[in-house]
Amino acid sequence: MHQFIVNASIQIMPIVTDKHPYEWVDEAIAIIQQSGIDYEVGPFATVIEGKYDAVMQVIQAINEHLYQRGCAEWIQNIQLQIRSSMDITGIEKTQKFLQ
Repeated sequence: MHQFIVNASIQIMPIVTDKHPYEWVDEAIAIIQQSGIDYEVGPFATVIEGKYDAVMQVIQAINEHLYQRGCAEWIQNIQLQIRSSMDITGIEKTQKFLQ
C-alpha cells in the first residue's frame, strides 16, 4: 500500500463478564498510546492517524493483545479513510468546525 497518511476510527466492544468492558478498552487504548502514532480518544471510538502500514499494525496489535490476554469475545468497528494520491488527515475534515 502507499505511504500516505490515512486515518481510522476504532471502536472496541468487549462481550465479556470477567471484568468491566472499559478495562479491556483501556488496554486497547494503551496499545494505541504506545504505538507512537497520532490519536484522539473519544467517548465512542478512538481516531488514529498515520501511514497506512502503521495504522494497520496498530489494529492488528489490538486484536492480538485482546486474544493473548484472554478476552473472550469482542466486536471491533473500524472506519478507515484512504486517499490514493495524497494524505488525508482528520484536521482537514474538522478544521472548519473548531472553535
